[in-house]
Amino acid sequence: MSSPGGRKRGLPQQVTMRHDRHFVDDLTTQTSPAVGRFVPLAAIQPHPNQPRSTVGDLSELVASIREKGVLEPILIRPNRTEGGSRAAAYEIISGERRYRAALEAGLYEIPAIEMDVTDEEALEIALVENLQREDLSPFEEADGYRALAEKHRYTHEEIAQAVGKSRSAITESLGLLRMPPKVRDCVRALGVSNKSVLLELLKLDDEDQMLRLLERISSLGLAREAVRNEVKQVRRRAGKAQRRARPYTFSFQGPEKRYRLSLSFRQSSVEPEDLIRVLEEALVRLRRELADAEDETI
Repeated sequence: MSSPGGRKRGLPQQVTMRHDRHFVDDLTTQTSPAVGRFVPLAAIQPHPNQPRSTVGDLSELVASIREKGVLEPILIRPNRTEGGSRAAAYEIISGERRYRAALEAGLYEIPAIEMDVTDEEALEIALVENLQREDLSPFEEADGYRALAEKHRYTHEEIAQAVGKSRSAITESLGLLRMPPKVRDCVRALGVSNKSVLLELLKLDDEDQMLRLLERISSLGLAREAVRNEVKQVRRRAGKAQRRARPYTFSFQGPEKRYRLSLSFRQSSVEPEDLIRVLEEALVRLRRELADAEDETI
């Protein structure tokens, strides 16, 4: 896939990220195009800078591989890491979970597709493949989209095409990155992973309000609609409180209504000593301006 500017994007058009058992079987036949082959696991090593930080629990994948084999070829490239004769011939672009599970299952070799790509292209492909998984947390997903946008200059539309989602879904996910760090840490600690719930939470402007609602979401197991209603109630109460908190105004009317003095403050309440201080500051300024005017007439 290529962008309008001609940049390489991910896999070649004739190779997709997902394959069925028939494709893997065809690697050993003479009738299939030479797009992949079986490679000894000993000749492969993980990419040191691949975007996935952990491989997670491999037990189910190991059991599946022992029963059915590896159903999806991994992507590899010639190893450019310096290491002399001890370095593996290939390094993984994507598919490290399959590689590690195959090792644990006791396989000798694994189906692989070799690609000749640069370091940047390898990381780009690995990132796109990683984002096509279903088990990412909302923040892992958002961080991945941001990496594609900032490091690889993807537009939201190009990200959507690369991972098979709508543009609005990409924009919504990226919106989660606006969440304050303290709230984000609380989300992780409480295990709240529903993206639609988190998007509703973001409609609150105050960090403390977010944290309080998070506690209710976690303890009561609130779903999206319930969270939406709670957010509306919080914002309604905040709006009423804001309307009640009108700016404080000090008014003074002279004898026989000859004049009227009005002094407004931004805050809703003012202490008497603060009011006196402001009036004294105003008198000092008026006397200074009067003195300056008299000096100019001399």
